[in-house]
Amino acid sequence: MAAMEKSMAKAFGLEGDAWQRHANPWSVYTRIPVPAALVAAIWTYAWIGWWSLIPVAVVCAWIAINPRVFPPPRSTDHWASKAVLGETLWANRNHVPVPARHRVAPNVLIAMNTLGLPFIVWGLVALDVWIALFGLAVHMAGKCWFLDRMALLHDDMPASP
Repeated sequence: MAAMEKSMAKAFGLEGDAWQRHANPWSVYTRIPVPAALVAAIWTYAWIGWWSLIPVAVVCAWIAINPRVFPPPRSTDHWASKAVLGETLWANRNHVPVPARHRVAPNVLIAMNTLGLPFIVWGLVALDVWIALFGLAVHMAGKCWFLDRMALLHDDMPASP
């Protein structure tokens, strides 16, 4: 699993100092609504047809530049910063073991996060707002709870930056 996470991080440009830049609370808090923005952008296809590619492209561009656009935070004593730095610890867990109490919940929350995706797709294909919103709620609950666990992991690691 760690290899897939590292591949995803690399795809999003999260290597080296990019993690520090992404640890800026502005980066985190402006990235959290991205799934909802992407769903809304895709949904516009029902109204404006292929012109919906423009809002989809804008959201995708934001996904790509978000981790790089903000400066490193002056302090990492913020929940959002700790969540991002905790993700780096979690991604590196095969080399630096994480405490036992942090080994199960992140995997369960990643699964929860992933379980929302088929409902989002179903809702978008069927143009059923309630199914799409249900999937989005499951996805976002899993992601936000995962971030909270990462902040706790960061706090529990003895050599946390």
